[in-house]
Amino acid sequence: MPRRRPNDKFRQVLDAAAAVFIEQGYRRTQMADVAAAMGAAKGTLYLYVASKEALFDAALRYVDNADADSTPPSLPLPTPRPEETLAYVRSELERNAEIPSLTDALARRQVRDVAAEFSTILFDLYDVLARNRRRLKLLDRSARDYPEIAALWLEGARGGLLAILETYLKDRIRRGQLVSAGDVGVTARLLLETIVFWAVHRHWDLPPATAGSREVSEGSARETVVRLLVRSLVKERKP
Repeated sequence: MPRRRPNDKFRQVLDAAAAVFIEQGYRRTQMADVAAAMGAAKGTLYLYVASKEALFDAALRYVDNADADSTPPSLPLPTPRPEETLAYVRSELERNAEIPSLTDALARRQVRDVAAEFSTILFDLYDVLARNRRRLKLLDRSARDYPEIAALWLEGARGGLLAILETYLKDRIRRGQLVSAGDVGVTARLLLETIVFWAVHRHWDLPPATAGSREVSEGSARETVVRLLVRSLVKERKP
């Protein structure tokens, strides 16, 4: 009969699994690798998950959920069917791809302050990506080994977000509120990939090994990136 196990130990399993899957990719990662990262015996993992597939599924579902209610009611977690994992990924990507401020902006007939509107959209996008940082890194890192995930993430969610960003940019450029920097599709991709790097990927990037280098705080990165992007595209008002 499945039993409850301490939440903090389950969190350690998730943290170790996410770290190893991100470092090695889905195909190369073995249960023994995750156990070694925890400093535990391989058999310990089977108290929490039934297999590598269950471990990967659990990492996707729970690693970015800090609330206690997100812990499964009973352990060990059984091996999911592949379609169950993909269905969860699809639903999460669809849910997080909805940026309400962006949807509201596209429905807006009049825009009095495009800089404030654009800032809100980019801040909201940054926050969604940052909240799901490890989940998104897992998807990105595993896409090469897991073509079905690649289709959902790279072609589906990422492509859909780029399309709606491009629609927004075209509309505000047409209204004369944003600067046309050339290809609008390239502009939308530059916006998204800049924010993805700072909200997600930079946390796995080696810091510059230079004298006087310092770690950039999340708040500083968020504020600087958004303000720079807004200033680069919002037209200055004529006095």
